[in-house]
Amino acid sequence: MSDPDLPYSQPVRLHQVGSGVTRRLEPDAAARARIAKALDLASLDAFSAEMTLAPAPGGWRLSGRVKASLAQTCGITLEPLPVEVDASFAIPLAEAESADGDSDEIVITLDDESPDPIEGGQVDLGQYAVEQLALQLDPFPRKPGAEFVQPPEPTEISPFAVLKQLRSTDEG
Repeated sequence: MSDPDLPYSQPVRLHQVGSGVTRRLEPDAAARARIAKALDLASLDAFSAEMTLAPAPGGWRLSGRVKASLAQTCGITLEPLPVEVDASFAIPLAEAESADGDSDEIVITLDDESPDPIEGGQVDLGQYAVEQLALQLDPFPRKPGAEFVQPPEPTEISPFAVLKQLRSTDEG
């Protein structure tokens, strides 16, 4: 069952994986619209993900490729900026440690090789597909040649400058 709070959800239960499972995900127009809104895209015309979930030493390995045709909004001109995404990925996964009541401590490691935790005995392939797409996006999209021009600073920004202007008009 998919999660209604996520823009795209395709869960796979670990007990269904066996020696490995490969899925091709192609969200329909409604799902692409939700993903575009969640990622603040001007449009998401095409999106697909080829994903393989398989057992690996120490847990599981999710690998695959995301492809998309989309448009981001230029941060300067506010015009649509076409973007093509074609990226491979591999993510180590491990089942979350079950709390046996002996520790409420949360351990956070910052190395890139620590596996993502699997909770509830399932992996949401749709959520990972959207995450991998998001990682490929430019956080500050800008059309080639578009430059931000700083507006000119006011010559005097002192509040006394306003009083000075009023005084000079009263005297005249």
